[in-house]
Amino acid sequence: MQIGILGATGPAGSGLAARLASVGFDVVVGSRSKYRAMEVRDGLVERWDGFDLSIEAADNVGAADADLVVIATPWDAAAATAEAVAEQLAGKVVISMANALAKVGHEFQPLVPPRGSVAASVQAAVPRSKVAAAFHHVPAKELGDLREPVESDVLICSDHAVATETAVDLVRRIPNMRPLDAGELSNAAPIEAFAAVLLQLNVRYRTRAAVKFTGIDAD
Repeated sequence: MQIGILGATGPAGSGLAARLASVGFDVVVGSRSKYRAMEVRDGLVERWDGFDLSIEAADNVGAADADLVVIATPWDAAAATAEAVAEQLAGKVVISMANALAKVGHEFQPLVPPRGSVAASVQAAVPRSKVAAAFHHVPAKELGDLREPVESDVLICSDHAVATETAVDLVRRIPNMRPLDAGELSNAAPIEAFAAVLLQLNVRYRTRAAVKFTGIDAD
């Protein structure tokens, strides 16, 4: 499976690109500028030259041709980025991973996008696609550090069973990460908002907290 990551030049997108490539996926790093995507791609391959990463570079239009597409732009550009390539995304599973947050003083506060969540806004922008929300609580820095495993549960929600199943299968390929079906896309709102709590914990305790749930047998 080829995975295109739109807006993959930021920490979360580039980290996910490296992690997915490290477990055998063919990844296309996308950006508004193909040249910026090429810089990021070359940097990842050079940094992790011992991992034989299969990563290509393209603009967002080129990356949207992949079998599965992840929207990894800043939250306020996610819906517009998806809408710009709506024809290519039609019928495909699209994963939204952005959190709508703002830093106010020393604290992080969740914002409420027009449709309640970034993922819902992306779904509205590409109604012929099957959007799933995932990867919201995985620390970007740790995600992109291939020397260490990332231990985290990943909450996944969607209104489309095939999108949930696809995201679950994707997460299962990454060692030490566990996918959890968190229901319909309406649950993306509290999932995205909780990222503000994690960031606040990271600042207070100078760590990179991830989410792990007890008492769930997800096998």
